[in-house]
Amino acid sequence: MTAAKPLDTPYKPPGVFGPAYRTATLGILLVMTLVAFEGMSVGVVMPEISEQLDALNLYGVSFSAFLIASLFANVVSGLWADRHGYAMPFLIGMALFVAGMALAGAATGKEVFLMARAVQGLGAGCTIVAIYVMIARVYPPDVRPKVFAATSAAWVVPAMVGPAVAGFVADEWGWRWVFYGIVPLVVPALVMLLPSLRKRPDEEERTRSSGPRSQPERMTLAATAAAGGAGVLLYGIEELRSSPVPSAIAVIVAAAFLVYGLIRLLPPGALRFGRGLPTTIMMRGLFSAAFFGVNSFIPLALQSVKGFGPTAAGIALTTGALGWSTGSYLQSRREVEPYKRMRLGAACVVAGVLLSILSVMPGVTGWVAVPAWIVAGLGMGLGMATVSVTALKQSPVNEQGANSAALSVTDMLGAALALGIGGALINVIGHTPAEIAVGFVFICCLMAAVALAATLLASRAR
Repeated sequence: MTAAKPLDTPYKPPGVFGPAYRTATLGILLVMTLVAFEGMSVGVVMPEISEQLDALNLYGVSFSAFLIASLFANVVSGLWADRHGYAMPFLIGMALFVAGMALAGAATGKEVFLMARAVQGLGAGCTIVAIYVMIARVYPPDVRPKVFAATSAAWVVPAMVGPAVAGFVADEWGWRWVFYGIVPLVVPALVMLLPSLRKRPDEEERTRSSGPRSQPERMTLAATAAAGGAGVLLYGIEELRSSPVPSAIAVIVAAAFLVYGLIRLLPPGALRFGRGLPTTIMMRGLFSAAFFGVNSFIPLALQSVKGFGPTAAGIALTTGALGWSTGSYLQSRREVEPYKRMRLGAACVVAGVLLSILSVMPGVTGWVAVPAWIVAGLGMGLGMATVSVTALKQSPVNEQGANSAALSVTDMLGAALALGIGGALINVIGHTPAEIAVGFVFICCLMAAVALAATLLASRAR
């Protein structure tokens, strides 16, 4: 009997926690955990922050400021990663993220807090895109789905302990320490990622795209137009009631700037949902808008309408993250056409959003938000991880940074617009418990319509 030849040995993809990738994986997961904990913490304590800083009218804008700043940083970070590597945007992003946390903890007025949220957004935007490119450059293609599943699973720990910890810290020492506490945890993440940050790109990875989406000046201008347009658009919507004519003009001009920027930031045909990569990129924005447009208002609704405390209100967000990690795990284990997973994920988000309406209904317990957000989170896990993997698979190596940035642009813009519009609805309807309940119902109906559109458009990602 002859010995088996090496070519006869079945190929087994390396594990994400194997010797070659263990340190990088742990570092990436810790960074994602910190970002997740920040998101969970801010969502839980924002009602208290809004009350203490007299900023309930800026509730939605506080989230939008973070996201719009992230949009701008995403583009610059993606360009830098394509042309010079991901190490520098990652390090700058982490530094800004830490500075934003410290500034938020020290804020004594709503203006300073909004500025801190923008600085956090710049940091998170740089960091997330750098991590996407890091995954594309460090891991082989057949390992990437498992890495994205692991990054989604990194939400589990902060989701399980984050709301309780944030609520406890806010009750015992004040909401400021929710921000201060994240700062020292950045150090071990940086230490673990140092080997990956020192990795030099090979010749193929240094190849630069000659297309318009690789030109720094053009893209920076487009990012400025998109971010500025989105900010002015939300401001104009907010002021429509008090100054109809000037605000309407501001909305129209801002929308034009936003479209101008997006045409240059996204792949050709994205705004008309062209088949393949353009629709894949746009699906990210639809998922983000539908989910986060409701997610961030759940603590406000439960605390204002049902009398929940910060910790109890955060449990609904916890279950959403658990559902998210479960959905992400399922998408990495089953061989199903990507567009079908996106469609199923969007349908779950529709169901979860509509079910969450019951949580503010008279005579219905607010705890119905728990199963509702498990379903919505499951849909996000199925959809978002699939979108990320599919977009990288559809991208040439020298456009991975630009398309990773485009994913984040639609992600952040979708959530920012949804949150800004949701905040405007709350302000128009009113701030009493009954009025907040009505506003929450309107928000849920609007975001369910967005998720329904995603189910209808998913097939165009083929």
